[in-house]
Amino acid sequence: MIHFEHPILLYLLLLIPAFVALYVSLRLRRRKRSKAFADSRLYALLTPDVSNIKSHTKFAILMAALFLLIIAVANPQMGSKMVKGERVGIDVAIALDISNSMLAEDVQPNRLERAKKSVSDLIGKFSNDRVALIIFAGKAYTQLPLTSDYGAAKMFLDAVSTDMIEYQGTAIGEAITKCMETFGYGNEDIPWEKNKSRTIIIISDGENHEDDAVEMAKMAYAEGIVVNTIGMGTPNGVPIPQYSRGTRLGYKKDREGNPVTTRLNEQMLQEIAHAGNGIYVPANNISSGLDDIMDRIGKLEKQNYGEQMFSEYESKFQYPLIFAILLLVAELLIFERRNRIFNYRNIFGKNAENR
Repeated sequence: MIHFEHPILLYLLLLIPAFVALYVSLRLRRRKRSKAFADSRLYALLTPDVSNIKSHTKFAILMAALFLLIIAVANPQMGSKMVKGERVGIDVAIALDISNSMLAEDVQPNRLERAKKSVSDLIGKFSNDRVALIIFAGKAYTQLPLTSDYGAAKMFLDAVSTDMIEYQGTAIGEAITKCMETFGYGNEDIPWEKNKSRTIIIISDGENHEDDAVEMAKMAYAEGIVVNTIGMGTPNGVPIPQYSRGTRLGYKKDREGNPVTTRLNEQMLQEIAHAGNGIYVPANNISSGLDDIMDRIGKLEKQNYGEQMFSEYESKFQYPLIFAILLLVAELLIFERRNRIFNYRNIFGKNAENR
């Protein structure tokens, strides 16, 4: 069975039908122009060296080479075998704010979608670590308990929306508590062991209205859990879009009919990160900020999850790559114009084509 190391790159294969459609369109346009210039027989006499067959052949070879190159980059693997090894890593709980203020569009396309993209990128950087997903607004809930199944984590992440919690607000402190609980804190059936292999990442606009998040971050760090924060939004006040069943109705207003605005509370998120001995990353610096968080995560002590069976594959990318290179060389050796020396009419006579 063939397994691809980077299956997402196979979507590049969609370029091939797009190129074919473009090539056919250009050839039809060229044929239309030639007919407007002269009839087919006269045009053939005026351009005796032009070979449509060679042009089609060169294009087909290029498309085949592109297909093989995409397959090679996706790295096909075969010969799966199970090997035993120790699995060590850390536990990461991601707390995602899904309050209505996360629909604000001061970051594109909006705060929540940008946050989900950041979480997805973060999950893509994990290897042997376990990840949990907590969602919160006025209340906090466990969306996904600790798991090493990153595919499932991304699936649960895609389903997240502001409609999942009716009680509005931003209870960051409660979210920290839920993160600690997913690590096993407060579970009477499991003895709590304080270690340095756990971290919390809070993604929010920082408009905390429900509890003392700073004190909860201090308590988390006292139990060995580092708390990092990512701020979504801008410090400038922006209106909050209002939707009903996916249809945009306008902007949220208060009882007096004035637009309700929301702004990033950087000070709150910085204080939470400071109390949790973590770092704060602003939304306008997400790309490099995620690298900073991963660097901090990489320095945490690794926890041994015991022996586990792993699948090991043998890469076979070199075979489609070699064939792709051979096709590209062949394409370079084929000239679009007819070869007058080896033209069949010169070899078999001018009347050969009438046989």
